Amino acid sequence: MDISSLQAFVCVAESGSFSRASEQLYLTQPAVSKRIAALESELNTALFDRIGRHISLTESGQALLPRAQRILLEIEDSRRAIANLSGQVGGRLNIATSHHIGLHRLPPVLRRYTSTYPQVELDLRFIASEEACRAIRQGELELGIITLPLESPTDLKTKKIWDDPLALVSSTSHPLAAKKSVSLKQLLEHPAILPNPGTYTREIVERAVGQAISVRMSTNYLETIKMLVSIGLGWSVLPKNMLDAELKVLKVAKLDVSRKLGLVWHPGHTLSNAAQAMMDML
Repeated sequence: MDISSLQAFVCVAESGSFSRASEQLYLTQPAVSKRIAALESELNTALFDRIGRHISLTESGQALLPRAQRILLEIEDSRRAIANLSGQVGGRLNIATSHHIGLHRLPPVLRRYTSTYPQVELDLRFIASEEACRAIRQGELELGIITLPLESPTDLKTKKIWDDPLALVSSTSHPLAAKKSVSLKQLLEHPAILPNPGTYTREIVERAVGQAISVRMSTNYLETIKMLVSIGLGWSVLPKNMLDAELKVLKVAKLDVSRKLGLVWHPGHTLSNAAQAMMDML
């Protein structure tokens, strides 16, 4: 099978669109369609059902997709292993990080890295930590610099880089702000603004509190949470390096919340020299 045809097939299947696949592959849409048609001709079966502008995988397409993904992953892994033999640090490095880490932790590291290794083409994606782990499992990314899951995943490697202590906060005008100390019962009488359900940070907060929390709003952007808290819409939990005069730290007895930030990678995939250099620098 032609590798470029497999790449086109996987890209269309994952994006759900020929037009989006053409953008991601830097090809025209007819070129993508031609590659899919060639693959369908070789396999003597249709891989997509096309109903108007909507496409979906046929039974044959569903059977091919995981195999095609594994083939492409093995090819990319082989390329990295061979390229590593030269000892040079260059090529494309696909990594992901969260918006908070990208804003508050990574800038000095990235400045030093790009200066030290100018031959590396850095593809830095800002996505949720949970999404980064999924992409690393699928071989779409080499590294994630993210909030680490509470339990280390059995299929991924993790390494803590930073401790990230969190603080319970409200606006300075919030009813709880005037209290020297706040009980957990008092805290839970007021609505919260927290990261989305299913995120590692939300799970950390829910485990620490151990009771149902009335959540008024959810967003994964901590800067947005900070703004919503500062205008009095609820209490929240934020990294201590984000605190300023607009926020009041609430002292809640026996409630200590923190998270760990660091690296995630797949032990079964060969890391490029560029990825290893990034790990070493971090």
